[in-house]
Amino acid sequence: MTATDRSIELVNAAAQAAADRLAHDIIAYDVSDVLSITDAFLLASAPNDRQVKSIVDEIEERLNKDLGAKPVRREGDRDARWILLDYVDIVVHVQHSEERVFYALERLWKDCPELPLPEDARNTRGKAAEHAELTGVDLNDHAAGLPDEADGELR
Repeated sequence: MTATDRSIELVNAAAQAAADRLAHDIIAYDVSDVLSITDAFLLASAPNDRQVKSIVDEIEERLNKDLGAKPVRREGDRDARWILLDYVDIVVHVQHSEERVFYALERLWKDCPELPLPEDARNTRGKAAEHAELTGVDLNDHAAGLPDEADGELR
């Protein structure tokens, strides 16, 4: 089984919305073969809580306005460190960069096929590392699980 056309449409719209709000390291996986509850996961991150919330708000607004999709569940708003939007067909995870490194969801889903994303979303690969370098944060201590900017493979 593969992700449905509707799931891919939702993933692409959500990925573009996240990229428009300057999300980092956007990636999507087709999890339909291993999970019966959803077709795809979209992962994105941001360097601070305010931006995490802004990305999630933009994804929710864009999917509702453009595709008539509303999440059946939204979790994690209070702390805005990891917000989950459940659209049934897809699940969107927007994490603070520190949570992204710590939980390394890419490692859990690395055997699932990666879904192609719009160019703007693909261009976000490696942005977390760039931001860390500019701000003096050392991601090397926590880099396992982040996609390599060149080829998308895990470090």
